[in-house]
Amino acid sequence: MDEVIDDTPRTDERSGTWSEHAFAALRRDILSGRLRPGSRLRIEQLRGVYGVGSTPLREALSRLSSEGLVTIEQLKGFRVAHVSRRELEELCDMRVLIEGEALRRSARFGDRAWEGQIVAAFYHLDRLEQALARGEMPDADEWEERNRDFHNALVAGADSAWLLKLRGQLWDHFERYRRYSRNALPDAPARDVAHEHREMMEAALERRGDDLAGMMAAHINGVLDLLRDGFRGAEAGRPGRAIGRDRVGNPLIELDGG
Repeated sequence: MDEVIDDTPRTDERSGTWSEHAFAALRRDILSGRLRPGSRLRIEQLRGVYGVGSTPLREALSRLSSEGLVTIEQLKGFRVAHVSRRELEELCDMRVLIEGEALRRSARFGDRAWEGQIVAAFYHLDRLEQALARGEMPDADEWEERNRDFHNALVAGADSAWLLKLRGQLWDHFERYRRYSRNALPDAPARDVAHEHREMMEAALERRGDDLAGMMAAHINGVLDLLRDGFRGAEAGRPGRAIGRDRVGNPLIELDGG
């Protein structure tokens, strides 16, 4: 008789799978701003929102704390990491430095496949940005994905795994601020981001690494300038106005002037 192989996941394997699910879902909602900075993350609430048990949730939150996206408070549990003007300024400085070097290296070492990747990524992003210019409202999550793909393509030729790893970590933390600025300051003046993206594509294809790095610095500092005004308002006792509630019922969005 053929041997019957039991491939049912063991308890620890199932826990690991659910932990990965919880980690990915929580990380996505923190970076997107669906879970606002400073939110209390109560396990019982999270179980209902994400459909995951307490143990996988605690494992996921501990992993997120190691990335600096969640803080652990003694006797109080977990909280989404706060945002602050000082951290934003540090992130901008480091991203300009690291991403600038990655862009210069890409312009120097990128091959034809790298050029094709940039053109393809720009095409998909520009299609959505042109729709926005016509007053249409494309899916926000799709725009975020296409924007990330384009920026990743620009640095993909850097030929340095460590440089790209550092750049990726900075990107994730900076993206939290960029998306936060969109929620916290909905009435802020619009930037011509589509034009900035086109100029960066052209500089990359023409191998103008220094120009490309300078354009990216201005692109990054645009978010810094926007949010600085919001933080000044918070420090003066004028917090950003609430515009809804997050995934666990906390009001959106308050600016932390710290």
